[in-house]
Amino acid sequence: MFDRKLIIGTRGSDLALWQANFVKDRLAENNITAELKIIKTQGDRILHLSFDKLEGKGFFTKELEEELLAGTIDLAVHSHKDLPTENPPGLIIAAVSEREDPADILLVLKDCVDVHQKLSVKYGGIVGTSSNRRKAQLLAMRPDLEIQELRGNVPTRIGKLRDEAYDAIMLAKAGVKRLGIDLSEFHVEELAATELIPAPAQGVMAIQIRESDTELFDALQSVLHNPEVEQELAVERNVLKLFGGGCHLPLGCYCRKHDDKFQVFVSKADDGDGFPDRLFLETAEIEGLPEKILPYFDKERKFCSSVFISRDLSEQSYFRRAIEKLGIQIDARSLIRTVPVITKLDPFILHNLNWVFFSSKNAVEYFFELEPLLPKSIKFGVMGRGSEEKLRQIGHFADYVGEGIDTADVAEHFAALANGQTVLFPAAENSMRSVQQALSADTKIIDLPVYETVMQEEPEAATAEILIFTSPSNVDAYFNVNLMDPAQKIIAIGKSTAKKFQEMGVPYILPFSPDEIGLAEAVFGITI
Repeated sequence: MFDRKLIIGTRGSDLALWQANFVKDRLAENNITAELKIIKTQGDRILHLSFDKLEGKGFFTKELEEELLAGTIDLAVHSHKDLPTENPPGLIIAAVSEREDPADILLVLKDCVDVHQKLSVKYGGIVGTSSNRRKAQLLAMRPDLEIQELRGNVPTRIGKLRDEAYDAIMLAKAGVKRLGIDLSEFHVEELAATELIPAPAQGVMAIQIRESDTELFDALQSVLHNPEVEQELAVERNVLKLFGGGCHLPLGCYCRKHDDKFQVFVSKADDGDGFPDRLFLETAEIEGLPEKILPYFDKERKFCSSVFISRDLSEQSYFRRAIEKLGIQIDARSLIRTVPVITKLDPFILHNLNWVFFSSKNAVEYFFELEPLLPKSIKFGVMGRGSEEKLRQIGHFADYVGEGIDTADVAEHFAALANGQTVLFPAAENSMRSVQQALSADTKIIDLPVYETVMQEEPEAATAEILIFTSPSNVDAYFNVNLMDPAQKIIAIGKSTAKKFQEMGVPYILPFSPDEIGLAEAVFGITI
């Protein structure tokens, strides 16, 4: 029976108090009484400097740790991402909480929204953030944006946006959700943790105590501790430790367990203005995983000299900028062309629609060239981020965006939203119909072929060490006239493209996501 009254040390911000009261309430549910002691930290006192200008480490935690060591508090509640990677001698983390959604969100003033732009911020918009990690990843996606320093607690930051000091600001979704803040006055863009990679341990609370307080350690382990989250955070925090960084390091690291495998996403830039390198790894073995990640980011690492991709790329393409930064030359050329198969749309098929689902960027483009008059209540689903971006350029938001390359997962998630409704599928002729097959029998499915692919004549062989194929048709076009070089490595975008190589008996790499970020991760992960 634990019968001591505890003193919980916390910062005084709204979010810190929410977290401390959460811990206090959980303890009370288990008949352990506690009271709060508010402690001001260096990070709370100095608000005119950016994080990378503050001296030392732990500027949101040091004063709490000093009071723990002095015995004036019994436990300290931290946002885990604020903690240095090493505990001071005599202190330990006794428990980590369940993880709130680690995604970042972008709040945009409604008169600064441009849906045609990625992330919906107007061209050249001013975005506030105090994080070099966010800055580097944002500028990689949108180099036109102007990033300005933003400090203060969550309500203060939102107030600065409300006062129009910025066009948009970035925040952690976890903090906004925990505080229950109404964001209806803003346009909200959520960036999945696999798209804009969060800080190590983002969304998790850490409860720190004196190492000698074994009675309290046992109580916290049984009341608050989540061992699965602890396992994932060990990867993220050890990656941060190996890079020798703190809060100012432009490093994102996110580890999650998915289908009995550990997936790790890493983004690292030299500074907030630098273009980040990104890595995706998936493994069943977590032991030694952080040490396996470090060599990929070695400054002396050798990359291939050239990459071929069966797609035309603009000069501002994310993939082109990511690959050319590594000193790799790009041979970018499509081996096919697409043509419409219908020029007029029967308006009858648009009646009573609930959803339109697109499995490719071409499907989006050719469907809207038909100038459809859609119901105002229509919802849009897309297979991935590439199709989402194309839909944006036309002026529409996606209500469902598939994540990753597993078509079966996307189909299952979309079916949970659309079963029993009427769904239109604009697509290529001879589409694989993967999503349609997952829908229930009471769902009305309307297939609408809007384009077909035509092969270019005798494409020239690529001499690059890495060949990237963006569709099954491009695979057919290339290998109809060219032989496979066993020394070349293959990257396949999407499972239908991968299936072609399975049939050929050719090894291939499947990126996590079938978009330019996923491609950049895949090339970065290839060791030559």
